[in-house]
Amino acid sequence: MSALKKVAVLGAGVIGAGWIARFAENGVAVSLYDPAENARGKVEAVLANAERAYSKLTMAPRPDMGAITYANSLAEAVADAELVVEAVPEVLELKQRVYAEVEACVAATVIIASSTSGILPTDLQSNMKHPQRLLVAHPFNPVYLLPLVELVGGEQTSTVIIERASEIYDQLGMHPLHIKKEIEAFVADRLLEAVWREGLWLVKDGIATTQEIDDAIRYGFGLRWAQMGMFETYRLAGGEAGMKHFIAQFGPALKWPWSKLTDVPELTDELIETIATQSDAQSGHYSFRELERIRDDNLIAILQALKINNWGAGATLARYEQARFEQVAMSEPEEDIGQPLTTLQRSIPPDWTDYNNHMNESRYLQCFSDATDALMRRIGVDVEYIANSGSYFTVETHIRHLDEVAALQAIVVSTQVLRGEGKKLHLFHRLSHADGTLLATGEHMLIHVSLETRSASEPTAQVLASLRELAEAHAALERPQGCGRAVGDAY
Repeated sequence: MSALKKVAVLGAGVIGAGWIARFAENGVAVSLYDPAENARGKVEAVLANAERAYSKLTMAPRPDMGAITYANSLAEAVADAELVVEAVPEVLELKQRVYAEVEACVAATVIIASSTSGILPTDLQSNMKHPQRLLVAHPFNPVYLLPLVELVGGEQTSTVIIERASEIYDQLGMHPLHIKKEIEAFVADRLLEAVWREGLWLVKDGIATTQEIDDAIRYGFGLRWAQMGMFETYRLAGGEAGMKHFIAQFGPALKWPWSKLTDVPELTDELIETIATQSDAQSGHYSFRELERIRDDNLIAILQALKINNWGAGATLARYEQARFEQVAMSEPEEDIGQPLTTLQRSIPPDWTDYNNHMNESRYLQCFSDATDALMRRIGVDVEYIANSGSYFTVETHIRHLDEVAALQAIVVSTQVLRGEGKKLHLFHRLSHADGTLLATGEHMLIHVSLETRSASEPTAQVLASLRELAEAHAALERPQGCGRAVGDAY
């Protein structure tokens, strides 16, 4: 599927701005229309949070930021857009008026995706000329970090549109969940509302404060839900006998008068004041932006922890990273292979630094490791090759630390192939600041290994041919300064 190039976002509230950040961070050009005077300021604040989050979220190469245009009219915003994201207030008549304006300006093939959190798509599309193009794509805040997007089609939505939308959101690093039967509020928000309603009763009845309820979630079942959800959690609770045993044991409790899910507490001024006061006491000492960044940092940590186990939302992040690496490898511009190859370009994440705000020693090695991976992909040792043939294992490394680099500063690694024949791969990396200052060098000897026998082996003929081409092209280069040195050699 071809990559999405331009999207129009209508509405710059919390969700609309989050969509803009998600698209732009994935290299998609965004045209925004929102008549509110403060729209640009709201978007820029969210973009700043997203930039901060993505610098920590993934080690994969980030694409160039998609251009963001602030349009003066809806017609200007949707011109040439392949996807129109509607994120206007939750008023059916307003949304329908917006769709009528959009349809007057775009081709019948352009997808319209509503961010509504509960209005049925059949109702949304009821007055449209081309209702088959509309679906709900309901995200979760912060849109630029949380991968879930619920896809819900109406009675007239084309299955082709659902499939195309699923591919688009997958490319954005999201988990598209196709809700196959329409229902108000869809799936996730219905579950959230059940917990929210019970929480309101617990506060109203004086059982627990807002902080105590949040603590019950975040220190308990919230941690389980983050990686297993609800049904899988209860399957484990049933022991080796599984879900049937759990339901047999705890099912009768559902008839006990534990909850008030069918009742709604009256949101009196007194209850609202109680909730607001408790909420302010709970986290009012943080500014709104501080709390957003704390939330983002914690979400990133959870996502990365889940990625280690290739589980849940972490598996989605891992697939996204793999796709980014492969996309970059396939789209590398033609370059003079007679010169060292550019194998890594990135900025330094804040958590790579020590107490002096300088990149710590382990991250120098990581930069060289990532550069080696890029070189391997360049010669054909990609995910498919590793799964079916083998890989290169590092057997010796020598790093010279020559200068310092601080958080958020840009770096680049160039790689020279010193030897590429038989089972051996000898590389020399230069890590430089964006201004050209040499920060470190890394010399690495690698051996090709069969992952079946775990022994040294010959690479495939195709890989060996690609490697020899680079080695022969680099043979004319001067031997790098520092090459072959050992620890303690004079500088």
